[in-house]
Amino acid sequence: MNENELVWRIAGGSGDGIDSTGSNFTKSLMRAGLNVTTHRHYPSRIRGGHTYFEVRASTEDIKARADEYNVLLALGDSFARAPDEEAVYKNEEIKPLTENLDDLAEGGVIIYDSGVIDIEDVPDFDERVEENGWQVVPLDLREIAKEHGREVMRNTAGVGATVALVDGVTLEDIEDVMSDAMGGDMLEANVDILNYTHDKVEEEFDTDTGVVVPEGEHDEEQVLVGGSHGIAYAALDEGCRFISGYPMTPWTDVFAIMSQLLPEFDGVAEQVEDEIAAAAMAIGASHTGAKAMSGSSGGGFALMSEPLGMAEATETPVVLVEAMRGGPSTGLPTKTEQSDLEHVLYTGQGDSLRVVLAPGSVEEAYEQTRTAFKLAYDYNIPAIILYDKKLSGGLTNVDASFFDRETNPDLGATLTEDEIQELKPEGAQDFPRFRYGAEKGVPPRPIPGQKDGRFKTSGNEHDQYGYISEDPDNRIRQMDRRLERFDHIRAELDENDHQAVYGEDSPEYAIMSFGSNKGVVEETVDKLAEDGWSVGAMNVSDMVPFDAESVRSFIEKAEHVFVVENNATAQFRHHVQRELAGYDEKMISILKYDGNPFRPAEVVDAVESAAEGGVETSYNTKIQHEQSRKGRNTETVKRLESVKGRGDPQ
Repeated sequence: MNENELVWRIAGGSGDGIDSTGSNFTKSLMRAGLNVTTHRHYPSRIRGGHTYFEVRASTEDIKARADEYNVLLALGDSFARAPDEEAVYKNEEIKPLTENLDDLAEGGVIIYDSGVIDIEDVPDFDERVEENGWQVVPLDLREIAKEHGREVMRNTAGVGATVALVDGVTLEDIEDVMSDAMGGDMLEANVDILNYTHDKVEEEFDTDTGVVVPEGEHDEEQVLVGGSHGIAYAALDEGCRFISGYPMTPWTDVFAIMSQLLPEFDGVAEQVEDEIAAAAMAIGASHTGAKAMSGSSGGGFALMSEPLGMAEATETPVVLVEAMRGGPSTGLPTKTEQSDLEHVLYTGQGDSLRVVLAPGSVEEAYEQTRTAFKLAYDYNIPAIILYDKKLSGGLTNVDASFFDRETNPDLGATLTEDEIQELKPEGAQDFPRFRYGAEKGVPPRPIPGQKDGRFKTSGNEHDQYGYISEDPDNRIRQMDRRLERFDHIRAELDENDHQAVYGEDSPEYAIMSFGSNKGVVEETVDKLAEDGWSVGAMNVSDMVPFDAESVRSFIEKAEHVFVVENNATAQFRHHVQRELAGYDEKMISILKYDGNPFRPAEVVDAVESAAEGGVETSYNTKIQHEQSRKGRNTETVKRLESVKGRGDPQ
């Protein structure tokens, strides 16, 4: 890791204030002029269970999680179900320490709450400390918090200890953020605990840890946001004034942000009884003339399949969000994965008629959500934003001016009453809502209440006026008209260049990814290039309609193409091969599906392992867990022979 950066991890139990403390610490680093990115790990439990918040801070640009970290604040799990090694879930009190040692860098710092964690219960702790040169600072943070405020404030005590041990972080930086988050007696007590613990550590421990945060300065005001913020802000700027949904991690973040902000824009947010109702309500709101959105994750989005098909058949614009998490079924509710790609592409009835975009960063989440709304309403079609837990929950700093954009309330392909009169045949009872010869295959729609704009619509196949029809000629003409839109959408998307290319233009080794792996792949390219590799990368966002021309050109320029994705069945690789009808022997999968996002070192190791083993035959590289020579679980790479086409390596 870079010696001039801080990678700090605070770990405890759900309910111990890990998220709020981590977020506030991150804000203080950002305000001090540093670039930051965060990773959030938590169980699907309201109280208890090992959780941690990790922040990486540097003066340099940051695109991914660090490969390791250098400071651990282990609070212990104060909500542990059982402090017993014989229990089903083992001793949960100590897990915020034991389950975070594998990634701690040599020479790193450990601060742990001796009031919760009995170090005698931690296997081989002293041996590992000596072997790795870790500096250990045991503090009874629970007792300090009780004496100076409340027990829940022990996280603040831990931050005070951190400031004493890390050169470049000041108490003033922390107090500034705390004063924004609280006031009165609560603020006074937290400030007292912060300073007391800081001074105690300086008096009783060696604070020359070697962990240094360099001085930084931003050129302009920064905001700390995640992909969910990007989606929500874009929706508001595109004139979305209605959202309906049902909570489900990690989609809930978008729903919560929109629900909080929409009233300020005279909009409406509705939490309904289930995801079927959520999608149907958003479609209904759009039908009546509002820009609307809904969304869910995994199983919740599965319930939206029928309303999604209805929107395709009735040509009603709507934007849906699908935030991926580990599956199948409930799977890993709070962990990241990219295994819903095929689900989103093909769920529904019959031939899919939807746009699917998969942004890879906060900025892309904003830009592509605006694009999704524009396409949905210009072409009267559903558009889906596909992202994952990593992009949803990870925070990073972005220039505040990035979001300073004009709003777009335009409803797209709609008609005025004068236009309705021009298009409606004389003497006709109904308006020809689904006209065969419409420009770009998109008949503009009347809005309910417009004079003479009455029309019929149905999920059944229908004729130009919306009457149910099973006539073969009508069926062919209507389907061809609907599909015609995608040629025009592709042409419009070509102007936006959503496929982010990085590194060499014609590399020997190429790396492809989609969605949130954009940053980790770009850091991988930088690391390999430093070692003399000829390497470049492409992160694909346009899933439907697919950018076949750009992707084909990228693949053909390279000798070998590695495809990085967080799932077990290489869904993205197979999607590319289906769209391009080939390249099986050229493409090499790098797969990870343990619930954790990739780190750059993992991808570097996978590429190097493949190159050393010979890449003339196709195989999958899986990120595995195995026992290392240090006797601890570490993430390493194995190269496995694979069968041709779909399926796991045998």
